Amino acid sequence: MDKEEHKANNTDAYNTELTGKVTKAKDKVINAMAETMDLYGVTSSVGRLYGTLYFQRVPMTLDEMKDELGMSKPSMSMAVRSLLEMKVVQKVWQKGNRKDLYVAEKDFFKFFQVFFTDKWRREIEVNLHAINDALLEIEASLEDPILYGEKRQEVKELKDQIDKSKVYYHWLDDLVRSLESGRLFELIPPQK
Repeated sequence: MDKEEHKANNTDAYNTELTGKVTKAKDKVINAMAETMDLYGVTSSVGRLYGTLYFQRVPMTLDEMKDELGMSKPSMSMAVRSLLEMKVVQKVWQKGNRKDLYVAEKDFFKFFQVFFTDKWRREIEVNLHAINDALLEIEASLEDPILYGEKRQEVKELKDQIDKSKVYYHWLDDLVRSLESGRLFELIPPQK
């Protein structure tokens, strides 16, 4: 074996070892993403899909994702649909390719911004609607002359408690607006 062949063999061995280390490192991050995706209301397999897409340099088709993760096509379709609904995966178009292609949102701050504003906005709307309906009923009850004594006091306390809960939802609304506008990132800037 001459000097050039020996050098080429050593380089190949080194590159193989390095590739293995890089793959292990990437897999650690993907596994952590999969483990914590339950915080966002999805299964670890959906999290693993997101992690896989996150590290892809090019868009992937459903078939490529299915092969990469060993999932059935229906399971893969449902997982992609979940990620699309969360707005952390987008469908992209590529000239000359007739299959649907997908890419992951790689900006975690944008992911945070979109995901939590959607969830918190829903929480605000649902709860304030219920609170306002409940307050109308409670106020009508307080106007009833038959309600008196301890029962009247109980209804007043309930009204006060519900009124105080509105403070939280108004604060949450301010938080959502500051997140949507980007002001939150000015108050708490990302560290580089």
